[in-house]
Amino acid sequence: MKILHIPCLEDNYSYLVINEKTKEAAAVDPAEPHKVFRAAQENGVHLKLVLTTHHHWSAPRLCLGLQMHFDDRDHAGGNDKIKQIVPAIKVYGGSVDNVRGCTNKVENGDRIPLGDEISILCLHTPCHTQGHISYYVTGKDGEDPAVFTGDTLFIAGCGKFFEGTAEQMYQSLCVTLGSLPKPTQVFCGHEYTEKNFQFAITVEPDNEKIRQKLAWAQQQRRSGLPTIPSTIGEELETNPFMRVDLPDVQRKVGCKSPVEAIREIRQRKDTWKPTA
Repeated sequence: MKILHIPCLEDNYSYLVINEKTKEAAAVDPAEPHKVFRAAQENGVHLKLVLTTHHHWSAPRLCLGLQMHFDDRDHAGGNDKIKQIVPAIKVYGGSVDNVRGCTNKVENGDRIPLGDEISILCLHTPCHTQGHISYYVTGKDGEDPAVFTGDTLFIAGCGKFFEGTAEQMYQSLCVTLGSLPKPTQVFCGHEYTEKNFQFAITVEPDNEKIRQKLAWAQQQRRSGLPTIPSTIGEELETNPFMRVDLPDVQRKVGCKSPVEAIREIRQRKDTWKPTA
């Protein structure tokens, strides 16, 4: 299995998951379909599947009293175009999300094969949207695990609670994704890592691993390189939203339960402004 990053739009990532034996590929959230198709051609692979993590918003939404505009192509917005480019392609998306161009709706626990060598497990991870799906991908015998988390789990962060609750985000992050094997590589939907670590330090100022990862992320970005992937193990050490089970983190944000803490941290992040 081979995974390729494809930067799209302003700060999005699409991905190609390649079965190196069969030369078949799945595209994850192909926001700029021509760019994704070109990457497939350059690597000599055939696009068979689209894995859509969640729907996008094409109209302004009111969030924290501000009109927030979302690029019409974000995540699912390229699905119709990629179906024109590759007419036989299958487009997967959550059964309760209104995913543009979806041909195959999936539920939690569904499995999608990419040849005989790669298995894709669908994980329902709601909150950012109600039908958000993360895709857990493994080779034969569970080797080389990776998870594509869209806008549920970011490196050192999580998505806004647009359609769900703190209880749902806790379940999605800390129970569903947090229970994956620690070496699982995490591929998320946006390059938000540097700012996420800057915020994480405000929650845990004494966490040396956060400081180290921030310095690393800053160097990566100065070099024009992605900060992705992370691993589930790294997120459990440095992502404040995935550390809310820890009594010390709860105390730092003045809460007495994981759900209260994840709600409080998200509210703080929603109003936080990075320093220059």
